Amino acid sequence: MPGKIRLYDTYQAKVVDFVPIVAGEVSIYYCGPTVYNYAHLGNIRPVLVFDLLGRVLRELGYKVHMISNYTDIDDKIINKALEEKKSEKEVSDFYIAAYEKVLSQLNIIPLEYHPRVSNYIPQIVDFISAIVDKGLAYKTASGDVYFSVKDDPFYGSLSKTKIDDLISGSRVEIGEEKKSPLDFALWKNTSDQGIKFDSSLGKGRPGWHTECVVMINSYFKKPLIDIHGGGFDLKFPHHENEMAQSWAYDGTRLANTWMHVGFLNMNGEKMSKSLGNIVMAQEAIDKFGGNVIRDFYLTTYYRSPVNFTQEAIETATSEVDKYERLMKKFEAKEGLEGIVFTSAFDQESFDKFLSFLADDLNVANALTVLAEVMKNANNLLRNPRSSLDDLSKAFNTYKKMLEVLGFKFEPLLISSQDKETYASYLQARADKDFKRSDELRQLLIAKGLM
Repeated sequence: MPGKIRLYDTYQAKVVDFVPIVAGEVSIYYCGPTVYNYAHLGNIRPVLVFDLLGRVLRELGYKVHMISNYTDIDDKIINKALEEKKSEKEVSDFYIAAYEKVLSQLNIIPLEYHPRVSNYIPQIVDFISAIVDKGLAYKTASGDVYFSVKDDPFYGSLSKTKIDDLISGSRVEIGEEKKSPLDFALWKNTSDQGIKFDSSLGKGRPGWHTECVVMINSYFKKPLIDIHGGGFDLKFPHHENEMAQSWAYDGTRLANTWMHVGFLNMNGEKMSKSLGNIVMAQEAIDKFGGNVIRDFYLTTYYRSPVNFTQEAIETATSEVDKYERLMKKFEAKEGLEGIVFTSAFDQESFDKFLSFLADDLNVANALTVLAEVMKNANNLLRNPRSSLDDLSKAFNTYKKMLEVLGFKFEPLLISSQDKETYASYLQARADKDFKRSDELRQLLIAKGLM
């Protein structure tokens, strides 16, 4: 029986016990990028949060089915394609490849599937037509199709907003044929130069808010999944509009748990193109490394804003360096002394560590347990009389905790020359040749072997 986990549900506005629809399994969908440009640092925070969630769920014993989409039909992609004299597919393929390189460098566990909107047009058309047939969406004289927000009695229940408050100050833009300023496009009937699809709705392309609902229903083969989420900025209107369509289509709220990840701020200001303070994800990874970016995000509660500053990155770098140094000490001891660690494991410490992560991803408290394990490990490594069993228990537990948090370090390579240097160091110590032993020790330290 899988372990228990508690998560904050935006819909209920509180932390609740997670109860899967199918015992022992979890269905998760989080909104992916619109692939018209390189991912910036803010784009990857939800990715890291859902990667951690998947790791924790698997460790608790769940079978995880997690997918995230690529929006490859969008006006921004069309504009980029026209600008670069390429097809929309060439543009989206290029940026998807760049995005997936970032995911790999961040040690993101590969997802079960990455659906692309362009592969689901027939299903999207059928979905929209069904809502129109129910009288909850309408087709305008120009052929555009809009969702009728006033006909949804639940609208605003996710974002906790009232329709009257939303309408106040809103207006229908010139050229639009909406019945209400809150109505949103399901299908755009267009004759522009962008990609278009012939359908029973007319020649055009889908609106942004419909794609995720359709891909969830199509992939999971059911109208309700366990968890859906993304960045905090998607809560309204994107996720609110998704939920509205799900209610209209089959009477569900699309997901039992809605998760939203906090904003990334840059030196106290929200990271945005308008402010010119965007940091590209690849640029940050190249400069600081994937582990540092992961640590920077994980040390702040996922629903809270996180502030990207030089001080925060320096702190993350220092922490990651400590994690790596201890890992190398263990690997050096095993490699230089020719020992083989046993399967001994500190289950009590690991269970405590995991229980904090299962409490709405409380990484801060989990790290206090990791720190205790690290302190004990360093003491054991310094003591020449430490037993193999104690060393093995500390190493295996430490390594497992880092894996759950998603850190990945290159294994330490030990050459025959390194082993000779270490043997000479031990002999110099035994001979009380402290000058020589200190010289050899410095060589070993320089190579990260001590």
